[in-house]
Order: sequence, then C-alpha cells, then structure tokens
Amino acid sequence: MTALAPSPRATRGAAISLQSVTRRFGTTVALDGVDLRIPAGSLTAIVGPSGCGKSTLLRLLAGLERADEGRLIADGSDLSTHPLGTRDLAMVFQDYALFPRMSVERNISFGLRLARRHDRRSGPDPRFIDAEVARMADLFGLQGLLRRRPDQLSGGQRQRVALARAVIRNPSLLLLDEPLSALDVALRASARAEILRLHRDLGTTLVLVTHDQQEALSMATELVVMNAGRIVQAGTPDQVYRRPASRFVAGFVGAPAMNLFATPDGGTRGWRPHDARLLRGGALAAPGSLEVAGVVDVCEYTGSGQEIICRDAEGVPFTLVQHEGEEWLRAGDAVRVEVPAAAVHDFAPDGSRVGG
Repeated sequence: MTALAPSPRATRGAAISLQSVTRRFGTTVALDGVDLRIPAGSLTAIVGPSGCGKSTLLRLLAGLERADEGRLIADGSDLSTHPLGTRDLAMVFQDYALFPRMSVERNISFGLRLARRHDRRSGPDPRFIDAEVARMADLFGLQGLLRRRPDQLSGGQRQRVALARAVIRNPSLLLLDEPLSALDVALRASARAEILRLHRDLGTTLVLVTHDQQEALSMATELVVMNAGRIVQAGTPDQVYRRPASRFVAGFVGAPAMNLFATPDGGTRGWRPHDARLLRGGALAAPGSLEVAGVVDVCEYTGSGQEIICRDAEGVPFTLVQHEGEEWLRAGDAVRVEVPAAAVHDFAPDGSRVGG
C-alpha cells in the first residue's frame, strides 16, 4: 500500500458524541444508556463479548438503526435530523457486501457515480471519478484487478475493494464492522497495517468493531470496552490495559489473560503474566512485592518464548511468560514468582477497581 496522495477533497474527521443512548429489540436492551465521546480524527476500537451491543452501536452510528432514547451528535449536529444519504460517512461490512455482478472498478466508483447521477450539475465529473478510481487502485494494490468481478478475487482482495469503495468517498467518519475476521493470519497482519496507514494519511475518524481485543490494542488510539449493552471502560489502549476499571475488563483485555485470584474478603486480586519475575534458587522477593508459588502444569511454546500454566497449592491456575534465552521450565517444576506491588490489581466484591 502506498502513501495516500493529497486528495482534491479535504477530509476532516468528525467528533461523535452519544448521550444516554438506548436501543431495544422487543424486551432485549441492546444499548443501555450509552454515553460515549469519539474524538475527531481518532481510531476508536470497540470490543466486548458476543451480544454486548458493539455492532448495534456501529449500526446506530451508520444510521441503519435508530435510538429509542438519547441523542447522537456529530460535530455539534444531531444526526437523527440528517437523512441517511446525506451523512458524511462510509461503512465496510464484515462480509464486504460487494456487488457481485459489478467489476472491481464499478464497485469502487459506485458511490461517486451515484452522486453524479443524482446531480449532474454539481456532482463529480467522469474524469475526476476515473482519476479517483486509479488513485484507490494504487493505494490498495488493486492495479490489474479493476476488470474482475468479486468472485474472481481472493478474500484479501475483496477486503481491499470494500475499503477502497468506502475511502473513495473521503468520508469524515469511516465505520468498520469486523472487516478482518474472514482473513487468514498473514492477510490480517497486512490488512491491519493498511488500515493504520489509511487512518494516518486521511485523518478521518475511524470506528472499528472487532471481537479480537489484541487487534484493538495494537491499532486503536481510543479503546472502548462494552459488556451487556453498556460501556464499562473507555480510554487509550495503555490506560485500559494497565489500569482496568473492573474485574471484567481485567479478565477480558490482554493476552494471556490477567491472573485473577479470590481474596478472603470476597474481592479479587490480579496480575498480568508479563509482570511476574521468576525467583530461582534461594532468591527473595523484594519488600512489598507479591510472591506466588506453584507447580508447572502445561508449557506452550510460542516461538519467542513460552506460556506456562501453573497451579498453586489450592489448584488455582495462573499463567507465566518466559522469553527466548531463559532456562525453560518443564511440567512438574516447582516455581516461585514475584510481582511488583505497582503491578498488582485489586477489585472489590462488586468487581470495581480498588485504588488508582
């Protein structure tokens, strides 16, 4: 993917605000009083378990759903008063939704050609449309494919066509609904890089819904975690990862997942596998740090190291991470680790975070 050349149409990312938004489907509450601010020009990733409401939120932003209660504001204007066709946004669906009988060129240019058909006087000129299609083909590596139909393309190529069709409109808001879920591992990596370059070069506001929280952590400038129709935490990926607001966020965000243990008062104490240090021989833990002992149960080689599942004296599992170059642990080995006090997370019985 090449750098995006300056476009004749200036792009400005939209700032989005959801205010007490509720969406119901019969007796099911998909969104429950959601308050959220999406900064202009951000790449905001929304994650959460299946059924948490993240796709409903994206469809509401797109105008495919209407809120039962609350307001949706874009750059100070209430979107509910804007007809769907006048909203300055584009969406890439999980299944790409390409027109099967149209060529790649026609799929990419569809929105611009439709705009010209509706307004020949001020709509885009045919020469401009052709130039923009060529620019998209160069940007997304689709040269030589413009005459093909979608059924003649690979999954990765179809994904790039769907992105090109959205980007050619130069929207102030670009919505992506799990656009990488159908790709294999190698294609997902390259597609992530393409989306990041695209966001950098266009400066548009991009909202990505994904079930892959590692994908969200690596791509987003803003991370939103949802559960049961509510936003349980929003902030930068670093803030959410390092200071989870609740036990749910602590267990959901991060791979390997945070180690969580019940405490005598009914709360939970946790620490991330990467924050633990092995204590070998007679080494002592530093004053104030947490010391955990157990026995190695399972070792999983990851290429750059090992993920090790251990069990403490009560049989509760916890995970460690070893890096290449360390002396490997083996099943049955006794282990002791220390976790710095600053890396220990405490949660109250109701699941809320204790302390800062």
